[in-house]
Amino acid sequence: MKKTILLFFIVALVAFSSFIIHNADDDPVPIPPSPQRTGGDAQKGYDYLINGDYIRSGVPYNLYLLGFGSDSNNYLGRTGINTKISHAFTAVKAANGQTVVAPNCLQCHAQVFKGKLIVGLGNSLADFTKSKTLDANNMMLLEKMLKLQSPKGYEAAYEFIRASKAITAQLYSPVKGVNVADRLAALLVAHRNPSSFVWSDEAQLDIPSQLIPSDTPPWWLLKKKNAMFYNGFGRGDFGRFLMASNLLTVKDTSESALVDAHMPDVLAYIYSLTPPKYPNPVNKSLAAEGKVLFEKTCSGCHGTYGEKASYPNYLIPASIIQTDSMLYKANYSSPQFVNWFNKSWFTQGDHPAHLEPFEGYIAPPLDGIWVTAPYLHNGSVPTLEALLNSRHRPVYWSRNFDMPQYDYVNVGWKYTAETKNGLTTTYDTTLPGLGKGGHTFGDALSDKERTAVIEYLKTL
Repeated sequence: MKKTILLFFIVALVAFSSFIIHNADDDPVPIPPSPQRTGGDAQKGYDYLINGDYIRSGVPYNLYLLGFGSDSNNYLGRTGINTKISHAFTAVKAANGQTVVAPNCLQCHAQVFKGKLIVGLGNSLADFTKSKTLDANNMMLLEKMLKLQSPKGYEAAYEFIRASKAITAQLYSPVKGVNVADRLAALLVAHRNPSSFVWSDEAQLDIPSQLIPSDTPPWWLLKKKNAMFYNGFGRGDFGRFLMASNLLTVKDTSESALVDAHMPDVLAYIYSLTPPKYPNPVNKSLAAEGKVLFEKTCSGCHGTYGEKASYPNYLIPASIIQTDSMLYKANYSSPQFVNWFNKSWFTQGDHPAHLEPFEGYIAPPLDGIWVTAPYLHNGSVPTLEALLNSRHRPVYWSRNFDMPQYDYVNVGWKYTAETKNGLTTTYDTTLPGLGKGGHTFGDALSDKERTAVIEYLKTL
């Protein structure tokens, strides 16, 4: 009898232990803070972002104007040689003194919205659907022309052309509006020595065939976050991640160190950003009802707002969030890129960074969420209403990229539900990495409650 009781006790204890372990794996995981280089000058950081030479090779100035034409908008109010250049590019001096036009950070981290450029807003109108053929061919033509007609121009453009030829054929998306930054980073590090950043014409790492698209989070959220990126694996000094675009044309780490010195100023500027206010009237009583519901059902992961604002910095396990898994799984299926970073120059010195994979995603702050459509980490959901009611998420949906229209009722992009995939303006949620599932917590709300929560979200 005693043996039976003892055996039952052991079995029960094992079962209980398994229950505890299982639930611990399903709990949100807090992200600890990392020391940052504070005390920078925000104005200097802004000037460096829009005028700086963190990418020092590009298309010769005159050829850029010939091919793209001048941009009369001058959203940034720049002067001098940058007056005629799109906000997404910067004219800089190459090492040999030639003026070239290079892409800058605002390619992805700014967007024209209702005729105004919002710096820090993720660019959800980006188009990476043509680079497989058009951009690759253009680079080869540019190289041939410069070699024949302008040796100094070719010298100034060499690093840019070299990298572009190696990556553009593999840097394309099946649909407009998504970001390919993860793919860009993988392609660049595959060609660079982790210690010296010296370029190799042959890729030194295996490059997966599948591109994983994502949305671009707004910069103004960074001040609240203890880790960077949707999967929260960017730990340590944020400046080391912010300067990663320098890998496009950098010659070696001595040049990277010069760029790195500007990162405290850049971070100060990013920390100074605030989201634009919702431009239309808000139903205050309805928003007040929504605030109560939000704080009851959503704030545990996304934090609270107002006078007693707080943000928990939680990673949400895949078993809870259940959104498309391709982005976080790539860190495990292709660990060579994480390993490259974690033994690279970025991890050295007195302000190192490192990557720490996790099976799930960060629950982001929601400041300015009204203007950050589309939603989820892959941009698969066009409106807040569909985010909070998964039954309304279209399988295929399209929007007008030439004349974008915003939906201020359902909050997000006005879209057309399609019956099948067709043009590159159609988002296809059946494609790998573009799934619309998960984050179904809002399904439990009534229509009235959902409307109230959305009204409150407009105020953040």
